[in-house]
Amino acid sequence: MALTSTFTSLNLPVKNVAQSKAFFTGIGFALNPQFPDSENSAAIVIGDNLQIMLIAESFFNTLTERETVDTSKYSQFTIALAFESREKVDEIVNTAVSLGGKLHAEPEDHGFMYHWGFVDLDGHLWAINCMNADVA
Repeated sequence: MALTSTFTSLNLPVKNVAQSKAFFTGIGFALNPQFPDSENSAAIVIGDNLQIMLIAESFFNTLTERETVDTSKYSQFTIALAFESREKVDEIVNTAVSLGGKLHAEPEDHGFMYHWGFVDLDGHLWAINCMNADVA
């Protein structure tokens, strides 16, 4: 049997936890009440067994000896999420932009997948998708 995780938490360094928390809850995500919410961190639920941990850059830097990526110059990874419809993809991206995020490219329709994205307040890239399994 392949190794699988029962729960995944991605840690993102952010400049201002309160602003980032307001951004993600404004999009529609919820806080995870099982994790402490402080000036240093907040846990945002983005799936059944998946969360984003927003961690203040100053605190994040105590967790690693490596330099934090400058998101104005570099991309370390893209967070790709799938939702139930094109309309939901558009709603999420438009809401993110209305809350201070930036568009990441134009929407793309590949038939089997509709894709659009945004850049959050701290420069992290989010790919928001809708998959259509009926299209081969």
